[in-house]
Amino acid sequence: MCGIAGLFHLDTPKPVDPLRIERMCDALVHRGPDGGGVWIAPGVGLGHRRLSIIDVAGSPQPMASVDGRAILVFNGEIYNYRELRAELRALGATFRTDGDSEVILAAWQQWGRDCLSRLHGMFAFALYDLTERTLLLARDRFGVKPLFYAPLSDGSLAFASELKGLLAHPLLRREIDPLAVEDYLAWGYVPDHRSILAGVHKLPAGHSLLLRAGAPLPGPVQWWDLSFAERLRGKPADLEAELLHLLRQAVSSRMVADVPLGAFLSGGVDSSSVVALMAEASATPVRTCSIGFDVGALDETGYADRVARQFGTHHQARTVSPDDFEHADDLVGMFDEPFADASALPTWRVCQLARETVTVALSGDGADEAFGGYRRQRFHHHEERLRGLLPAGVRTRLFGTLGALYPKADWAPRPLRAKTTLLALAEPGEAAYARALAINDPAARDRLFSEGFLRLRGDYRAEQPLIAMMRGASARSGLDRAQYADLRFWLPGDILTKVDRTSMAVSLEAREPLLDHRLVEFAAGLPEALRVRGGQGKWLMKAAMRRYLPDDILFRPKQGFVTPISAWFRGPLAGAARAIAGSAPLARTGWFDTARLGIIAEAHIAGQRDHGRLLWQLMMLDRSLDRLGIV
Repeated sequence: MCGIAGLFHLDTPKPVDPLRIERMCDALVHRGPDGGGVWIAPGVGLGHRRLSIIDVAGSPQPMASVDGRAILVFNGEIYNYRELRAELRALGATFRTDGDSEVILAAWQQWGRDCLSRLHGMFAFALYDLTERTLLLARDRFGVKPLFYAPLSDGSLAFASELKGLLAHPLLRREIDPLAVEDYLAWGYVPDHRSILAGVHKLPAGHSLLLRAGAPLPGPVQWWDLSFAERLRGKPADLEAELLHLLRQAVSSRMVADVPLGAFLSGGVDSSSVVALMAEASATPVRTCSIGFDVGALDETGYADRVARQFGTHHQARTVSPDDFEHADDLVGMFDEPFADASALPTWRVCQLARETVTVALSGDGADEAFGGYRRQRFHHHEERLRGLLPAGVRTRLFGTLGALYPKADWAPRPLRAKTTLLALAEPGEAAYARALAINDPAARDRLFSEGFLRLRGDYRAEQPLIAMMRGASARSGLDRAQYADLRFWLPGDILTKVDRTSMAVSLEAREPLLDHRLVEFAAGLPEALRVRGGQGKWLMKAAMRRYLPDDILFRPKQGFVTPISAWFRGPLAGAARAIAGSAPLARTGWFDTARLGIIAEAHIAGQRDHGRLLWQLMMLDRSLDRLGIV
């Protein structure tokens, strides 16, 4: 795993200062502590920081093709590089190294931009072709690896693996995009279609950008998308066997490394499945690690210990206090943009533990998105069926009226919280799912913002891009569209960002075998009844794994990393909650109704309402603005 950065002059091939590239790369040293390099030519400069994983001694970057006509800087892993190497060699290519980087160069020279569809893996790379005077920027299918870019005032385009790499360039404009603030208040992160800084872009997952000297800056081109349009046919037993084959293939392909390798093990379905298949494929005990909490209701280490014993892993566990609030500023430094998923703290902790013994760790991320494992997906699936029974006009009047009259009861058992469901049934399905994903709905955001900010924001609402994405999906049902939204919007913006930044902060490579695109494409074709059945998501995956794992692992309620943020803001962070409405940088922006923020903080501190998640969200925005030097 690595960090990349560079500059490309679109109009005039101005000289590139190598020290400028070095400074951009120095900001990414945590992504690649094992070495670095810079390559420059008229109008272009490429930089690289390396975390050595494959061909440790033989694949330094920036890397030139054998004929010297193409230069590459690459972050990620190509899992089918050996097969591609054999195919390319048969077509006449020669190789000097044993790694995957040189395979990308040869694939570009053989197939051009079409090489991307042949690459199986996680990647973000920049490839400069000296003959064509073009720079190709590309990102993997699901957005496992990040890539930021920004046009600068001198006519160049700067790019880097993280925003901090761009921030190292003195010409980068530090101005907040107000629509990103709207997005962040809705989702708790800044999604891939926007950046917290105006003028900075993220290359979307499954997209590439081909820059040509003397031509204007083009827009990104999508080279891969996921389709739910077709349903697989076959007996459930045959589909289960095919799924198991794909799972084994996905895991074994991600076990290739020339450095110590292990796995995160929470004791849940997904990480336990990965560990089970690793143990099957490995001649030596698998290294596993897990984090436990000193609060019984939050601790899953008992389940992780059982799985570790069952498969004879070398297991390492550590119990930590969930009171990690003092590390909030560390998170701000990792993410650059405001990021409010509080599970980033324990994720960082388990990455720290893993890095003590391994350089690569496999995770279980992606299965819930791909196989229908989230409760919200199943709810949406059933709600869409109900929507189909009544005309939209009747449904809007009936459920809208009932939802308005029904009392809000967040304190009640879930079956009695009907208000949200009734209001959702009154809306189109895509809008309802956007509401289910949002931390703060549009009305709640409007109450937080000042009149000045509302005018600045205009007609834009954070839900609009997600609704458009769902409506444009190649899908047949509400369940399909919900999963598509999670895979294409939520996954790269939240989950994969969280894992990338927290793992790279400790120079650990995290790999996600359950996001192998062949596996996810197979899952997208499964009949709905093989994804969701009897109130259970991931039905076929659980059926396939019953030969490895006991039912109390496979079918126990889902439990994620939890942090007690509500308690923090009634205790050690109470002062921070009050500062949000008063002395903090956030209060000075003029974006928020500070009187409203003060009421929210005091009601939470007094125990009258639970605003812990919102206060964490506001605090992380405040500290990010302070670190960016905006206010």
